[in-house]
Amino acid sequence: MIILGIDPGLRTTGFGVIHKQGAKLRYIASGTIKSGEGDLPTRLKVILDGVAEVARVYQPECAAIEQVFVNVNPQSTLLLGQARGAAICALVSAELSVAEYSPTQVKQAVVGTGRAVKAQVQDMVARLLSLPGLPGTDAADALGVAICHAHSRETLTLIAGAGAGSGAASGPLAGLRMRRGRLVG
Repeated sequence: MIILGIDPGLRTTGFGVIHKQGAKLRYIASGTIKSGEGDLPTRLKVILDGVAEVARVYQPECAAIEQVFVNVNPQSTLLLGQARGAAICALVSAELSVAEYSPTQVKQAVVGTGRAVKAQVQDMVARLLSLPGLPGTDAADALGVAICHAHSRETLTLIAGAGAGSGAASGPLAGLRMRRGRLVG
């Protein structure tokens, strides 16, 4: 399965493409889409067109995007949300399913702690994908989103196959039960 991860930003939107086969993850591509300066509609179009081009070139089977976190400046949050919306529109136009993950979920999946700093994410992404060097921060974040989705899809697939109706798990999840939407031992 080919997964496209997106780290939205108004100035720089990161993208990362990975291939998941079983438990193995393989790097395909990563980079950034720079919207430059200018009016907001023009910059949003650059993001829309850039994400659409990445989807066209790499033909992912699904996509994941980082959610907007609310920061101190509401104007910055609003602008980031619009950039994110442009990226989501490009993904949906490419007929991809789009999953959303919080920055904390991505850091937890990649580094093992939701309080990781960007340098830790870069380092772990490089290790997990056997990269020869560190990717840029925006590309690393996007690859992290794709890695998070790869792990989350695997978990959701296991849960879905855990026995409809009974709440009892089977196979690798034997002995676990669903309680309030969570697996418990």
